[in-house]
Amino acid sequence: MTFNEIMNSPLLYALVGAGIVYILIFCIITLRKAYRHGLEIGLTKEKLKTAITSSAIYSIVPSISIVIGLFSLAAVLGVPWSWFRLSVVGSVTYELMAADMVATGAGYESIAALNAAGDASIVGTVMFVMSICILGGIVGVLIFGKRVQTSLQKAKNTHGAMGALLTGVLSLAIIEAFLPIQIMKGPVYLAVVVTSCVIVMIHMAVIKKFKILWLRNFVMADTLLLGMASSLLWVRILG
Repeated sequence: MTFNEIMNSPLLYALVGAGIVYILIFCIITLRKAYRHGLEIGLTKEKLKTAITSSAIYSIVPSISIVIGLFSLAAVLGVPWSWFRLSVVGSVTYELMAADMVATGAGYESIAALNAAGDASIVGTVMFVMSICILGGIVGVLIFGKRVQTSLQKAKNTHGAMGALLTGVLSLAIIEAFLPIQIMKGPVYLAVVVTSCVIVMIHMAVIKKFKILWLRNFVMADTLLLGMASSLLWVRILG
């Protein structure tokens, strides 16, 4: 079997489906316990239903960007594994970067090149690296999460607006740590990054000028979709 055949095999679909079912059961149990606890502390059923409904509706909009990311990830890593990674824990940026590192370490230009070559011997390594590396963040939150959150909250309370700004800058710095890796891959990657930045700036300008506040929920989804679409143009222009 080739790399792509394994990553889209019925067995992997079954294993991923079992994992998703387990997560759904866990979520349902947690929801029931949270609902009962809400009643115990004095919240009315109407308030709880409103909170559940509004949360469910609000979750749909951010999930659009995840679905778009699923399409791009599935093209090189198959549907079931991409579905599992993005529905349980992970992000498109991390998943592609981790898979690319495995592919380049194995001597391929990228994960797409590995997929095209059909090298099935790397499947286990790809899955292991993508799974084990992200555990660092989860374990780190369990150990240091409360301390970091307390420190950031103190900074907000002590320094006011500056504390809030520092928190935002810290979050942005964590995200932008991936940026140099993408830019160094070539002119096409750089062009897509610049295009995505321009798309975000246009969104923010429209939101500010016309007071279209609901558009903020679609900035990430629009940027992902238009950024990926622009990559087709940049590949033709820059090769």
